[in-house]
Amino acid sequence: MPSPLINRLVDELDYPLLDATNFEDFISNQQYSVLFCTEQPKRFPESNDVAVILPELVSAFPQLKPAVVAVEFEKTVQGRYNFNVWPSLVFLKDGRFLGMISKVQDWDVYRAEIQSILALAPRRDPGIGIPVVMNPTLASCGK
Repeated sequence: MPSPLINRLVDELDYPLLDATNFEDFISNQQYSVLFCTEQPKRFPESNDVAVILPELVSAFPQLKPAVVAVEFEKTVQGRYNFNVWPSLVFLKDGRFLGMISKVQDWDVYRAEIQSILALAPRRDPGIGIPVVMNPTLASCGK
């Protein structure tokens, strides 16, 4: 774990630490989950701030089951959910993507954004696959 504040989430608050061995099982067994992707707090000190804020968010939104993504597994999660800003909170419903919030936000922004995110219908993970768009005006290629 990269910092005492992030360690506290796992060691004292019993947030699961997700890696390749338990990630799919965790997300598929929670109605609503929030994944905390920290990167390295020395590079992104806001990760420590989010580590302090996250338990308060979970208290405000008790339907959320929080987890910390292991640093060595974060690039996989980053690719799956297509974010480029650290730290990031990724919100899922029944293992499917709802939305994300990156960096530290004001409390009112967190509350409004999370409320909006939880009201969304789950959708395809944004980093997996390339959407195929069909042009209905073309009958076939080459015409």
